[in-house]
Amino acid sequence: MPEIPEKSVSPESIEAGQSNTRSPSDDEPRIGVYVCHCGGNISDVVRCEHVAEVMARLPNVTVARNTMFLCSDPGQKLITDDIKEKGLNRIVIGACSIFLHEETFRRTVQRAGLNPYLYTHIGLREQNSWVHHAWPQEATEKAIRTMAAGVAKARLMRPLEPVRLPAQKHALVIGGGVAGLRAALSIARRGLQVTLIEKSHFLGGRMAQWEHIFPTNEDARTLLHGLIEEVLAEPNITIHTGAEVISTKGYVGNFEIRIRQQPRGVCDGLAVPDKAIAACPVSVPDEANYGLTTRKAIYRPYEGCYPAGSVIDWEHCTRCGECVKVAGNSAIHLDEEPIEFDVSVGAIVIATGFRPYEPFKGELGYGELSEVITLPQLERLLSKDGPTHGKLEWNGRVVRSMAMIHCVGSRQIEGVHQPQPDGKVNDYCSRVCCTATLAAATRIHELFPQVNIYDVYQDIRTYGRGHEDYYTQASKNRVTFLRYLGEEVPEVVRAEDGAGYPLLVRVKDHLTWGEEIELPADLVVLAVGMMPNPVQDLVDMLKIAPGNDRFLLEVHPKLRPVETAVAGVVLAGTAQGPMNIQESCAAAEAAAAKVAILLGRGQVEMEPYVAKVNPERCQGTGECVRVCPQEGAIHLETFTGNGRTFQRAVVVAANCNGCGVCVSACPNRAIDVQGWRLDEFEAMVQAIAEKTPALEDVV
Repeated sequence: MPEIPEKSVSPESIEAGQSNTRSPSDDEPRIGVYVCHCGGNISDVVRCEHVAEVMARLPNVTVARNTMFLCSDPGQKLITDDIKEKGLNRIVIGACSIFLHEETFRRTVQRAGLNPYLYTHIGLREQNSWVHHAWPQEATEKAIRTMAAGVAKARLMRPLEPVRLPAQKHALVIGGGVAGLRAALSIARRGLQVTLIEKSHFLGGRMAQWEHIFPTNEDARTLLHGLIEEVLAEPNITIHTGAEVISTKGYVGNFEIRIRQQPRGVCDGLAVPDKAIAACPVSVPDEANYGLTTRKAIYRPYEGCYPAGSVIDWEHCTRCGECVKVAGNSAIHLDEEPIEFDVSVGAIVIATGFRPYEPFKGELGYGELSEVITLPQLERLLSKDGPTHGKLEWNGRVVRSMAMIHCVGSRQIEGVHQPQPDGKVNDYCSRVCCTATLAAATRIHELFPQVNIYDVYQDIRTYGRGHEDYYTQASKNRVTFLRYLGEEVPEVVRAEDGAGYPLLVRVKDHLTWGEEIELPADLVVLAVGMMPNPVQDLVDMLKIAPGNDRFLLEVHPKLRPVETAVAGVVLAGTAQGPMNIQESCAAAEAAAAKVAILLGRGQVEMEPYVAKVNPERCQGTGECVRVCPQEGAIHLETFTGNGRTFQRAVVVAANCNGCGVCVSACPNRAIDVQGWRLDEFEAMVQAIAEKTPALEDVV
């Protein structure tokens, strides 16, 4: 391999015009090349000075520079000054990932009066120095070739403009839990119209089922009702309960949403007499109490719910009319049918929430041993309006000893835990269970200090502000902690007759070096994790992506944490992953800010990297339509001209994501993606593969 010459130039700059055979005219490319040291992240491996020297010899390169931090204010000023003083009309930057500073450099060249899309970026850190740190010479050669490819592309780049579309100043929020309510309120207060739909007939989501929330120990429903009252007082918000999306079409700024709303069956705002509810012959598990009690097919979940009236559960109602006999035809309407209506919105917020993990029958005794319950069920037992009105009793027995087992339905291991119907285990941490379990243990000690509590855990993960206090307090309260390994799941069995307690929990405790311990328990509580609510219909309609954990996937967890890959569709709360209330509200505010930025001006701007058809070359074969993965992005239209009728492909820019599949399928090279045309790709490949006089001393 030929040797790279030693450093031969100043690291400050190289004027490239001197090495060109002629000075470019104003309409020719005048390229500025900039190589960033990235504080040593690149220059400790790649010889940036030498890369800049070689770039200076390439045709059309007017100036080539290397500098320590190109993203800094002095680095950006270097670029803007060169554009103004040297008449540069193309910029090539070699630096860290494009995902970090593409917008930074676009704005830099735009401030200098250059079209922001006449800049291209070459990754020299993540794609070079970090992965080739042991081979500096080869890394430098690679940098030269890739930068040369950037220069080759720059010669052919054309100015582009963002795709601008009119936008409805109206957002749809799907989900009426705390995240959906918070997002709707924040969007509406920014002057936008909001339609909020909730699948159930009542607002509040899971928060309405809790009595207290950590770490403030505030009354959950008091906080929730305050939020609901704010939402109701906001004139820009329209609420539909018992409603769900049944179809969608359109694109960012202009979504057409079809909604189906189930009737309540009871006159608005009317709480039917208790006698009418009692007359209903149907009893089903009460979801408000997590199945610990039953309710009728006509019901209201709790006093003070919103909407305040009763509702009919049409899935279980037999339409027998017994409730009508008591309440009268004017109050209850068993012949009501669902209604469907359309809304036009510019953006969609998905706040569909979570459901607690439901253990399999027999998992740690659940469903087989009546004394095994879940943590949400325990929360209802401790609530004043719960099944026992706050008494810690089970099966008529006062609880004296309780075992609480962590990570049920979370941090599961393939081959150890039973998978879900889709074949996957829940290998993620649900993040809130540890704190919720310790908060419950602390509360039980305060209310029932005589109860012995055993905390059986894998790891204690009380990560939030003030959450570690629960662990400290539980330790002071003499909660007994035992640690098990994920592959050594505890066993819950029925105790022998006469033992004085109904259950035994067998655990291999790794705090005592693997000692086998049996714990007597009147009640075993499973700290179940979070799972996303079923939203497959939404996934299919909106073409959004779920992650491997089934929660909806954001574009980037750090840089675009609430955006989906579908423009105009954002996420809020636990639809995206396990979160506590504070995090859900923060995510909702972030989603609202994104919506406001998107729709506030009445138009949306999209990147110009979309497919464009050359009608002179297009023969209407339809291959592009056949392979396009994006619904509605490209179609064939019929045209008439010169006495004949013919078909041509037409791109709907708002639906195109610039993937380029159509480019590969077209047999006539009649379609290109703007910003990444085939001739640009070909020039880049040729620059990488071929030797040129400017590169022959190093490659």
